[in-house]
Amino acid sequence: MPSAASPPPRATYTHGYDRSVLAAHRWRTAENSAGYLLPFLAPGQRLLDLGCGVGTLTADLSARVAPGPVVALDLAAEVLAEAQRSIADAAGTGPVAFALADGLRLPFPDDSFDVVHAHQVLQHVADPVAVLAELRRVCRPGGLVAARDSDYLVELCSPADPRLARWRDLYVAVARRNGGEPAAGRFLVTWAERAGFGEIRASVSTWAFVTPEERRWWGETRAERTLASDLARHARAGGLAEPTELEDLAQAWRDWAHAPAGWCQLTHGEILCRP
Repeated sequence: MPSAASPPPRATYTHGYDRSVLAAHRWRTAENSAGYLLPFLAPGQRLLDLGCGVGTLTADLSARVAPGPVVALDLAAEVLAEAQRSIADAAGTGPVAFALADGLRLPFPDDSFDVVHAHQVLQHVADPVAVLAELRRVCRPGGLVAARDSDYLVELCSPADPRLARWRDLYVAVARRNGGEPAAGRFLVTWAERAGFGEIRASVSTWAFVTPEERRWWGETRAERTLASDLARHARAGGLAEPTELEDLAQAWRDWAHAPAGWCQLTHGEILCRP
């Protein structure tokens, strides 16, 4: 681990916390975002949720391990406050504690949790192997570390539009400029091996936006994100896109959202690891 005199690089969340980003996060549930983990959850387990965001996924996980305790961590105070509201409004959850913390330096003793969960986190950190090693440290022997991350390089949209391909390439460029890896899903097994896990189980799942209602919601959300989120700010500041191009890319998402038929598929890698 890095010494105190040389702190590790911090995560840069490329999307930021614009309302369009948080709207997409509120859509996430245990069923659509953590199905690979659900068969391994049981009442009474102690669970850590790293990068909890707005807390809807955390609430679902808590309901499945209740009365076991859950600790929800995030780097952003504003979304941690929203997570607290989400948990307060949810039914069937157990005790949930909240804390601001970095995945590189977790404020817990060794072997503190039965299950450690990280959804869409590792793609945004500069050293995912170090984060996985830290998650391994706080997971008890025989426990489970679960991580799921996107692979933006294989995002598929139909009908084809070169502007949507350009949006994907722009996002990849911005994310890598920020020190992340937007194709993280394909590297999870390699990272877990380097972090010292002895047992690794891998799987793949997708999000697909196909119905008219799903496509309108996803496309409009992506359009707003292209113009108003930190992605837009990073793209402009890095000289990767001009405002006029961002407007054109946002319009591409609106055109796709309201086309007579369409498909958008995001592929995710998943790992379940035993220390």
